[in-house]
Amino acid sequence: MDRGTKRRLLLGTLSNLVGRLSSTIIQLAQVPVFLHFWNTNLYGEWMIVNSIPSYLAFSNIGFGSVAANEMNMLNSAGDREGALRVFQSCWWLITFLCGSVALLLGPVLYFLPIDHLLRLHAISAADTKWMIFYLGLAVLLSQLEQLMGAAYTCVGRYPYGAFLNNLFALAAYATMLTAVALGSGPRNTALVYAVADGCSTIILGFCVRHDIPWIRYGWSKARFSEIRRLSGPAIAFMGFPIGNALNLQGTLLAVQYALGPVEVVVFSTARTVSRVALQMVQMVNNTFWPELSAAYGSKNMGLVRTLHRRSCQLALFMALCVIAAMIAFGPWLLTHWTRGHVPPDRTLLSILLTVVVFYSLWSTSSTLATATNQHQRLAFFYILGTGITVAFTFLLARWIGLYGAAASLLLSELVMDIYVLPNSLRLTQDTFPAFVASMFHVPSSLYPRALLRRLRRAPAPKAPQPEESEPV
Repeated sequence: MDRGTKRRLLLGTLSNLVGRLSSTIIQLAQVPVFLHFWNTNLYGEWMIVNSIPSYLAFSNIGFGSVAANEMNMLNSAGDREGALRVFQSCWWLITFLCGSVALLLGPVLYFLPIDHLLRLHAISAADTKWMIFYLGLAVLLSQLEQLMGAAYTCVGRYPYGAFLNNLFALAAYATMLTAVALGSGPRNTALVYAVADGCSTIILGFCVRHDIPWIRYGWSKARFSEIRRLSGPAIAFMGFPIGNALNLQGTLLAVQYALGPVEVVVFSTARTVSRVALQMVQMVNNTFWPELSAAYGSKNMGLVRTLHRRSCQLALFMALCVIAAMIAFGPWLLTHWTRGHVPPDRTLLSILLTVVVFYSLWSTSSTLATATNQHQRLAFFYILGTGITVAFTFLLARWIGLYGAAASLLLSELVMDIYVLPNSLRLTQDTFPAFVASMFHVPSSLYPRALLRRLRRAPAPKAPQPEESEPV
């Protein structure tokens, strides 16, 4: 792994940390601001209405993610013309799909009694429809932002592109909160946010054109054959949000039918605490994703193998560290977070944290398949595993209780572990013994002596570095 790759991974990690921090700031700041200037009922109905346009994020049918991978691999292989062809083809397809959805959104909202369906009282029917329309436009514009972010990814500037997206997201939310503080109602607040998000999209478009001159927004390179070639992987990407919905909402419904709403609260809060470790694993996945695409596109299988080993090792290490902290402090956190309304159960939390360990084993390894657009079978097994898990959650909850419901979540993780790791080893041309041995191999650059030498800025002695020669 050369210095450039290490530098991009470090910057990518910092960028993902900033992104996680910015989303946390947004979540923490908006609640007191809304509750201070609006009443509780109005804010509650705002949250209900605000959740509906998020489903429009499926309008690009996964072409944004697939285009990012394909552009990265093509540009890494030296085919800049092919990368531009993919960009322009997907640009016009996503523009057509999002434009069609936007045109249909108006008539549908006009004739649909959305206020009666949502049982709203604090927000009028007209305001509800306009809010969904404004916020829907913001969601549709974000599909183009994802494709423009792919342009930065394919030239090795993923951290900078992610930084711009986080910066614009913070600016849009700050503008929205300012509107609330100045006395705007829900309808005008939604309009302000949509305008701010639209301005961010336009500015990002100019930034891409300025920073990457060979990226052009014309249609001279667009080809329908590119759309047809990428349609399979794009549609397969839709399997992951479906599987996530089964894993999160489906299992909660199974617990509710089996045990009742009180147990749902206990199960849901404990799983929320356990998923702190899962968030750290996903951060590792997002950091290594662009590098895996680039290395695979340039056919540097040695680097692909090293990135795969290092990402799995880092994800497992971070998951185990967070899990140890959650086992020690999780019950205390549950008690203070819920103000004693949800009794802490260390056994239930331990089972859910065990699920996260098995998740970390396959999730990071599967990033190789998704980063190289070879995820069709992966999506199938994910939906299959989570679908079976929902059924077993109901059965084991009725038989054993909450412990059985928590243990049932291991089923989908085991299904994915059995499929993902052999598939990833095949793609990286790796062997299972060598992969396991690499999990216990620590690079010499991470030894305490080496870290201290860097802090003192002392010149390192010339010696072969073991991290570049993986165990075979």
